[in-house]
Amino acid sequence: MELDKGDDLPGELKYVQYEHSLEARYLPAIRALISKDLSEPYSIYVYRYFLCQWAHLCFMALNPVDCSLVGVIVCKLEVHAAHSTPTRRGYIAMLAVASPYRGHGVATELVKKAIEAMASRKADEIVLETEETNVPAMRLYERLGFLRSKKLHRYYLNGNSAYRLVLLLRSISPDHNPDPYDEQVS
Repeated sequence: MELDKGDDLPGELKYVQYEHSLEARYLPAIRALISKDLSEPYSIYVYRYFLCQWAHLCFMALNPVDCSLVGVIVCKLEVHAAHSTPTRRGYIAMLAVASPYRGHGVATELVKKAIEAMASRKADEIVLETEETNVPAMRLYERLGFLRSKKLHRYYLNGNSAYRLVLLLRSISPDHNPDPYDEQVS
């Protein structure tokens, strides 16, 4: 199915939170969709690392006609203690939308759902990396409030550089101390 920029989507896409019961049906499609567009090759173990621990932070966009995968976002949320003040850091690991569906707001909706899920779990910030040459991704994230925090030279295996982008959800004060036992940040 080929959509033009002016074409409407086939009905309202269904946005579904990933669940372990969906693995057999959707994990192969998730891997195929992500491997088409992202710079890094990921093993099945990387997908399971994210999807088994943080299924509640991962969302899929499905075609309402046949429930085929149109887009996916894979995230995690952990206490990050690299700075003097530990933070609850969300991380967008992977985002992909099938090419015929790009330009229709699918990626924006997936990112918004992920931000909302992480914010509701008290994330202080959300970070990600994207290739400096990926202008559509940079525009998407910056439109949603992400800021470039650092350039990572030759970050990817293909030799391309990346930007680390950060979305601050709450200001982090020196006395801020997230309780690592509060909900196990999962």
